[in-house]
Amino acid sequence: MRDINYNDRLFRSVENSDTGEVDQSTIFHYHQKEDVVWASYEGGSIRFGTLIAKVQPDGCLDMRYSHINQHGQIMTGNCWSQPEVLADGRLRLVENWQWTCGDYTKGHSTIEEVLR
Repeated sequence: MRDINYNDRLFRSVENSDTGEVDQSTIFHYHQKEDVVWASYEGGSIRFGTLIAKVQPDGCLDMRYSHINQHGQIMTGNCWSQPEVLADGRLRLVENWQWTCGDYTKGHSTIEEVLR
Protein backbone atom coordinates (compact mmCIF):
# COMPACT_ATOMS: atom_id res chain seq x y z
CA MET A 1 0.00 0.00 0.00
CA ARG A 2 2.98 2.37 0.23
CA ASP A 3 2.98 2.88 -3.54
CA ILE A 4 -0.45 4.53 -3.75
CA ASN A 5 -0.36 7.95 -5.34
CA TYR A 6 -3.27 10.13 -4.22
CA ASN A 7 -2.46 13.04 -6.53
CA ASP A 8 -5.50 14.51 -8.32
CA ARG A 9 -7.93 11.82 -7.07
CA LEU A 10 -11.50 12.62 -6.10
CA PHE A 11 -13.32 10.88 -3.22
CA ARG A 12 -16.90 10.86 -1.92
CA SER A 13 -18.22 9.74 1.44
CA VAL A 14 -20.14 6.45 1.43
CA GLU A 15 -20.48 5.98 5.20
CA ASN A 16 -20.08 8.15 8.31
CA SER A 17 -20.92 8.05 12.01
CA ASP A 18 -23.86 10.11 13.24
CA THR A 19 -21.56 12.69 14.87
CA GLY A 20 -19.69 13.33 11.60
CA GLU A 21 -20.48 16.23 9.26
CA VAL A 22 -19.31 14.75 5.94
CA ASP A 23 -21.99 13.10 3.79
CA GLN A 24 -22.48 11.78 0.23
CA SER A 25 -22.56 15.35 -1.10
CA THR A 26 -19.03 16.05 0.16
CA ILE A 27 -16.27 15.76 -2.45
CA PHE A 28 -12.58 15.53 -1.52
CA HIS A 29 -9.86 16.52 -4.02
CA TYR A 30 -6.56 14.89 -2.99
CA HIS A 31 -2.99 15.85 -3.89
CA GLN A 32 0.38 14.33 -3.02
CA LYS A 33 4.07 15.17 -3.03
CA GLU A 34 6.34 12.42 -1.75
CA ASP A 35 4.90 11.29 1.62
CA VAL A 36 2.78 14.42 2.13
CA VAL A 37 -0.91 14.27 1.16
CA TRP A 38 -3.38 17.16 1.27
CA ALA A 39 -6.91 17.79 0.09
CA SER A 40 -9.69 20.33 -0.04
CA TYR A 41 -13.28 19.29 0.45
CA GLU A 42 -16.74 20.82 0.27
CA GLY A 43 -20.38 19.97 -0.24
CA GLY A 44 -23.35 19.04 1.89
CA SER A 45 -22.90 20.41 5.39
CA ILE A 46 -19.30 21.46 4.63
CA ARG A 47 -18.78 24.96 3.21
CA PHE A 48 -15.03 24.42 2.81
CA GLY A 49 -12.38 22.24 4.41
CA THR A 50 -8.76 21.20 4.14
CA LEU A 51 -6.75 18.27 5.39
CA ILE A 52 -3.09 17.37 5.57
CA ALA A 53 -1.65 13.90 6.09
CA LYS A 54 1.58 11.98 6.17
CA VAL A 55 1.82 8.56 4.54
CA GLN A 56 2.98 6.07 7.15
CA PRO A 57 5.32 3.10 6.45
CA ASP A 58 2.29 0.76 6.31
CA GLY A 59 0.57 3.02 3.77
CA CYS A 60 -2.00 4.48 6.20
CA LEU A 61 -2.58 8.22 6.37
CA ASP A 62 -2.06 10.08 9.65
CA MET A 63 -4.28 13.09 9.06
CA ARG A 64 -5.45 16.41 10.54
CA TYR A 65 -8.48 18.20 9.16
CA SER A 66 -10.39 21.45 9.57
CA HIS A 67 -13.47 22.87 7.94
CA ILE A 68 -16.20 25.47 8.19
CA ASN A 69 -19.67 23.95 8.29
CA GLN A 70 -22.96 25.45 7.07
CA HIS A 71 -23.54 26.87 10.59
CA GLY A 72 -20.34 28.93 10.27
CA GLN A 73 -18.48 26.87 12.88
CA ILE A 74 -14.81 26.02 12.47
CA MET A 75 -14.40 22.31 13.21
CA THR A 76 -11.12 20.41 13.63
CA GLY A 77 -10.08 16.81 14.11
CA ASN A 78 -7.64 14.02 13.47
CA CYS A 79 -8.06 10.88 11.43
CA TRP A 80 -6.31 7.58 10.69
CA SER A 81 -7.11 6.35 7.16
CA GLN A 82 -6.39 2.85 5.93
CA PRO A 83 -6.38 2.48 2.13
CA GLU A 84 -7.93 -0.44 0.28
CA VAL A 85 -7.95 -1.13 -3.45
CA LEU A 86 -11.39 -2.11 -4.70
CA ALA A 87 -11.95 -4.82 -7.31
CA ASP A 88 -12.46 -2.16 -10.01
CA GLY A 89 -9.13 -0.47 -9.12
CA ARG A 90 -10.62 2.51 -7.26
CA LEU A 91 -9.37 3.41 -3.80
CA ARG A 92 -11.34 3.19 -0.58
CA LEU A 93 -10.22 4.86 2.65
CA VAL A 94 -11.53 3.34 5.88
CA GLU A 95 -11.21 6.00 8.53
CA ASN A 96 -11.25 6.34 12.30
CA TRP A 97 -11.50 9.95 13.41
CA GLN A 98 -12.00 12.18 16.42
CA TRP A 99 -13.07 15.79 16.79
CA THR A 100 -10.49 17.99 18.51
CA CYS A 101 -13.19 20.57 19.27
CA GLY A 102 -16.86 20.55 20.18
CA ASP A 103 -17.84 17.29 21.88
CA TYR A 104 -14.58 15.44 21.06
CA THR A 105 -16.51 12.37 19.89
CA LYS A 106 -14.92 9.60 17.86
CA GLY A 107 -16.32 8.12 14.69
CA HIS A 108 -15.81 5.90 11.68
CA SER A 109 -16.20 6.80 8.02
CA THR A 110 -15.51 5.41 4.58
CA ILE A 111 -14.76 7.39 1.43
CA GLU A 112 -14.36 5.94 -2.05
CA GLU A 113 -12.70 7.25 -5.16
CA VAL A 114 -14.93 8.83 -7.79
CA LEU A 115 -13.83 8.15 -11.35
CA ARG A 116 -13.98 11.06 -13.77
